[in-house]
Amino acid sequence: MNLPLELRCIAHQQPLTEAGSSLACTSGCAIPIVNGIPRFVDSSDYAAGFGLQWNQFRKSQLDSYTGATISKDRLTHALGGSLAILKGKTVLEVGCGAGRFTEVMLAAGARVVACDLSIAVEANYANCGAHANYFVCQADVRALPFAANSFDFVVCLGVIQHTPSPEETIAALARCIKPGGMLVIDHYGPTYPTTFSRRWLRSLLLRLPPASAKSLALSLARVLLPLRKLGWSQKRGRWRLRRQLQKLSPLVDYYDVYPQLGEKILAEWALLDTHDTLTDFYKHLRSARQIEEVMRSCGLVDISAYDGGNGVEARAKSPASPALAEYGQAMRTEHP
Repeated sequence: MNLPLELRCIAHQQPLTEAGSSLACTSGCAIPIVNGIPRFVDSSDYAAGFGLQWNQFRKSQLDSYTGATISKDRLTHALGGSLAILKGKTVLEVGCGAGRFTEVMLAAGARVVACDLSIAVEANYANCGAHANYFVCQADVRALPFAANSFDFVVCLGVIQHTPSPEETIAALARCIKPGGMLVIDHYGPTYPTTFSRRWLRSLLLRLPPASAKSLALSLARVLLPLRKLGWSQKRGRWRLRRQLQKLSPLVDYYDVYPQLGEKILAEWALLDTHDTLTDFYKHLRSARQIEEVMRSCGLVDISAYDGGNGVEARAKSPASPALAEYGQAMRTEHP
């Protein structure tokens, strides 16, 4: 196993070495390795549903599978317009899911250290594990097993709104950036479409075990999908049907946004994102101004937060000056 130099045991902040079927530190910590993946947590906690989702839809959102550049374009925009800045850099990707952005960053020449709270790490490993510049582990963003101030980039897309506290999550991510390094995130905005049918169904499904909620959400989506497909057309009059269904139906439909995906992949995305939006344990909404304020409170500089992407996109840097970086680290520690 190619262990990254940045990896640390959580309890003692000591480097880890491979010892049979576990990782060990000199103080006696033992981190189990299961199916080739170090597990710093033994439960998916609030993200259990996502783990089930990404292992069923392991390839659905990968650009290498869809033949489109949707993930690449989203990441490029979040980075400020260029993937070239990743070449030769070390990236921490938190909430890596099945690897839609992982594969793009690896292809751009980055060394990627990925982690996720859920068993989505297994899908990520299956998709990206053959790459030499790759490492993945199962870990909680609230207790990341990495040395502070050690990554050129910290990337967290499609994740923060689903954590218990977006503010605490952003502070935890900021602690991992090198002086002069960049944090790149996004978040649901205030206009996220929480329709009545989605709110009502979500309130019911969250009372069930994740596996049962997944089964019911996907069954409902499969029932509704043929009706939505009637609107997947530019024929006159069909758009009226599509607009009405968008208002009433809980099914997530990307036909208007990504028609180039084709019917098969559009159907896959409809199923997986309907499950996603009906079973996420946390669904926070934040404005660009709120995200900017959190980043500033963490001591970050050169902040850019704006409406775009998944709702709000934002990036910021850790101060390049050692003195300012130390001050920023103190701020993140004292005010998580």
